[in-house]
Amino acid sequence: MDEDSRPAARTTYVLVDGENIDATLGTSILGRRPRPEERPRWERLLQFARDKWGQPAQGLFFLAANNELPMSFIQALLAIGYRPVPLSGGAGQKVVDIAIQRTLAELRTREADALLVSNDGDFVEQVAGLLEDDERRVGVIGFTEFRNQSFLDLVDDGLETYDLEYDVAAFNERLPRIRIIPIDEFDPTQFL
Repeated sequence: MDEDSRPAARTTYVLVDGENIDATLGTSILGRRPRPEERPRWERLLQFARDKWGQPAQGLFFLAANNELPMSFIQALLAIGYRPVPLSGGAGQKVVDIAIQRTLAELRTREADALLVSNDGDFVEQVAGLLEDDERRVGVIGFTEFRNQSFLDLVDDGLETYDLEYDVAAFNERLPRIRIIPIDEFDPTQFL
C-alpha cells in the first residue's frame, strides 16, 4: 500500500472547559485563585492524549472572552499546540458550555475520538451520544471527586475516566486534595 492510499490517522479531539477546571481548582481545591505555578500544564494533557490512544491529538481550549481577548494566554495556548476558542454571548449565556455541546454533537458526524476535560454534567447527553458509536473512544478528564456522577453511569457504555492530577500528571506540585486512597496506593509517609 503506497502512502497516498493509507487511511488518514484518526484524531483525538481534546475539548477543554477551562472555566470549569479553573473554578474547581480555585474554589473547591485551593479555596482561592490559583497562582500561575498551580495551574495545569496544558501541554502535558495533549501529550497524555497522544500517548493514551496512540494517535494525533488536537486541543480545543474553550474560554469566555467577554469581548476582551486574553492575548498572553491565547499566545501561550497556541505555542503549545492548542486552538483557542474565545467566545462571547448575551448576559446569562453559558457560551463555553454551548460551544462544547455543539462541538461534541458535531463530532458524532466524524470518525474521531474525544476527550472532554471538565467535571460539568451539562455534557453528559452529548458524551452519551458519542458512545453510541462502538468504534469511537471517549473519555472524560477532571478531578475525580468533583466529576459529575452522571458520567459514572456511562462507564459501562465505554466511557473512560481520568484524573487530571493523578493520571495525566498535569501539575508540578501535589494539590491539597482529599480522596479515597486504594490500600495498594497508601503511603503512610504522606501523612506523617
